[in-house]
Amino acid sequence: MLPVIDGLTIIKAMRRKGIQIPVIIITGMAAIDDRIDGLDGGADDYLVKPFHVRELMARIRALTRRSKDTQKAELLSYADLQFDRENRRLRCKGKELDLSAKETNLMYTLMKHPDTLFSREQLILTVWGIDSDIAPGNVDNYISFLRKRLKELGSSCVIKTIHGTGYRLENGDA
Repeated sequence: MLPVIDGLTIIKAMRRKGIQIPVIIITGMAAIDDRIDGLDGGADDYLVKPFHVRELMARIRALTRRSKDTQKAELLSYADLQFDRENRRLRCKGKELDLSAKETNLMYTLMKHPDTLFSREQLILTVWGIDSDIAPGNVDNYISFLRKRLKELGSSCVIKTIHGTGYRLENGDA
């Protein structure tokens, strides 16, 4: 019941693009068919108004616990790259490299959403956190480290700089 496009269409588009952030539908639509459509359409939970804030908070806690559990064992693939986040290992064409903790978090962000443009600020928030006092130029250093890693592995993937905007992981062979 959003003004331009309905929420279910947005959720389906997110899931098609591989965006797996937890989603709770909060709505006044209480019919069983609405709930089924929402959950089958990609929502992780469905909450009908009116509701108690404590119930919403409990559902959020449950979803965040669930997403942390699934992140640990997650193996990502893009083009000729395979990435094992838990073991901090990047593989390509039979070669593999161990990454530092920050390289791992940065590579995870880029591989989780390939072909997506990230600003320096978005990368700082995602990789270093909201309380970080890292200078934006340090992001450039870590991007440089990852570029060297990709080159060392002989990957077709590149981290492209979009001047004045940010960075994007791309398949150079595509």
